[in-house]
Amino acid sequence: MSAEKSPAMSIWDHVNELRKRLFIAVISLGVTTLISFAIVPYLLDFITVPVGGIENLQSIEITENLGVFMRISLLSGFLFAFPIILSQLLLFVAPGLEKNEKRWIFIIIPVATFLFVSGAAFAYFVMLPVAIPYLINFLGVPTTPRLLSYIKFTTSLIFWLGIGFELPIVVFALAKFRLVTPHTLLKQWRIAIVIISILAAAITPTIDPVNMAILMVPLFLLYLISVLFAFIAIR
Repeated sequence: MSAEKSPAMSIWDHVNELRKRLFIAVISLGVTTLISFAIVPYLLDFITVPVGGIENLQSIEITENLGVFMRISLLSGFLFAFPIILSQLLLFVAPGLEKNEKRWIFIIIPVATFLFVSGAAFAYFVMLPVAIPYLINFLGVPTTPRLLSYIKFTTSLIFWLGIGFELPIVVFALAKFRLVTPHTLLKQWRIAIVIISILAAAITPTIDPVNMAILMVPLFLLYLISVLFAFIAIR
């Protein structure tokens, strides 16, 4: 006998529930972004370490420093609010889950948060120390990066690698809905390598094969972990 589901909801109940969850997610992001205002100077020093410090950057436009301030605050706010945003997404879909499946919500939130932070850390500690010197010294032309350009570059890389590391959770959800199977994932590993190489080329800040390989290895390991997650999901 299957576990009971929540009572059926009308379309307007779903709309109201979505509005409620989005409101909580946006408010949490706004609060954490405001809190991040206080630590932006420390975060700026931290994020400019790969380029040798903020003294190796230059600001040209009048509003450039303000744009950098807001961009760093928003990324920091998103990192802090990520568990809340994810929990609201999962709580929105929870009424459609069976009772014994809802317990996965409490497991997915910390795991997904760990994966996102791991992706961000990989971008900062592995990718940027390799990519920044390569780009700055390319062709041997002296380069003094703009502050806004550098921050856009680094924050985008950190954010998208954090999102990319959520692959096991995405595969888990797809397997739970029977859209993929572990057998299919293992059988199509060659296609997975091609897709991973395309993603690596899109995310990697440089076009050299070394940086692409640095990114492809962890992404393929994540793919293998995703297969394990798919096995767990179908049990």
